[in-house]
Amino acid sequence: MTPDEIALVRGELETFAAEVFEPFARRDQRRWGQVYLRGLLTDGQRKSVEPMAARLGEDGNRQALANFITTSPWDPAHIRAQLAWRMEERIGPDAFVFDDTGFLKDGTASACVSRQYTGTAGKVTNCQVGVSLHLASDHASAAVNWRLFLPQSWDPASPKADADKVARRTACGIPDDVGHVEKWQLALDMLDETRSWGIEVPLAVADAGYGDAAAFRNGLQERGLNYVVGISTTLSAQPADAVPVAEPHSGSGRPPVAKYPDKPRPVKELVIAAGRKAARPVQWREGSRPGTGRSGRKRMYSRFVALRIRSAGREVRQHVDGPELPVCWLLAEWPAGESEPVQYWLSDLPSGMPLTTLVRLAKLRWRIEHDYREMKQALGLAHFEGRTWNGWHHHVTLVSVAHAFCTLQRLARTPKEAAPA
Repeated sequence: MTPDEIALVRGELETFAAEVFEPFARRDQRRWGQVYLRGLLTDGQRKSVEPMAARLGEDGNRQALANFITTSPWDPAHIRAQLAWRMEERIGPDAFVFDDTGFLKDGTASACVSRQYTGTAGKVTNCQVGVSLHLASDHASAAVNWRLFLPQSWDPASPKADADKVARRTACGIPDDVGHVEKWQLALDMLDETRSWGIEVPLAVADAGYGDAAAFRNGLQERGLNYVVGISTTLSAQPADAVPVAEPHSGSGRPPVAKYPDKPRPVKELVIAAGRKAARPVQWREGSRPGTGRSGRKRMYSRFVALRIRSAGREVRQHVDGPELPVCWLLAEWPAGESEPVQYWLSDLPSGMPLTTLVRLAKLRWRIEHDYREMKQALGLAHFEGRTWNGWHHHVTLVSVAHAFCTLQRLARTPKEAAPA
């Protein structure tokens, strides 16, 4: 926003910030929280402390802003809880959506920086990785929880620990009890924390980085959540009508355990065996570009195959009682003109679920890509130049607050389109 645009919404911004920043214990924290928020919202190429301070005029106290974001002892979870309550009420979320994003780094001193894969760069590179939880509906979404992923090289208890990185933990302020945890487990931890704030949403959505982990899917089911998650083509399954069979008992020893007579097959094979004729056309929403939809925008349209299957694998078998594997949905996008499907999802939603609903929920993850793009391009999500654990969590939390304010402003301008379903 330009300074003039900030001035026009200054009252609304201060009211919103006063609500979200209510947990701050001190007046100076509330003041510098609002100043930092304005710095993130004000136009400028860099949203790190020094350039923001230069743009903030009389409020541009670089030292005060740096102390507030890096060393001030405030718990970001309290701010996130306030934000989650506010955004749940306005968004009416259909799902918790989990994802992660990379923060590219040149040096090696920042907390948890390492050579690791990130979809942000599409390769292994020097970066931090943050895992986020978003409240999402078709019309809006908000990041309300974050975790900084700690690679094994930073964990002194790991056989892959790097002595130089472990030695930097103290300087980075990484708590002693924080060790390496898989991203899918961080997602479940955030889910537990977010639900402890009273936020209840019945569905979880994630990409294959999470969906491929049976332990993640099991964890969602144990918490009473349904899921629609991306999966890789190699995940194995049995057809829904497959039945486990026990060999005849000889009369001595334990009776044979019932087993499926055929080996599980990769989900890609099951969809291709169903054939292109099984694909049905689905329009799941209208996009932002001009097109032929009812609102004058482009229709988001493709063809999809939905099959009932029984997901297989050791972790799945260990999680069920008896020989029968659970029945679930396998959804695959197979566009016209493509020789094979291009994307796959697994879901434990009920058997009578309409195809259009399955597709709409599977595609809901686009909201998070939209969130990341807005937070990185306009609000400086990846611009934090501090090196500490707390500083990173403080910065991403305040960027989420700034993004939520922009979302509320947009919803206020388009109330008919924004009304929760």
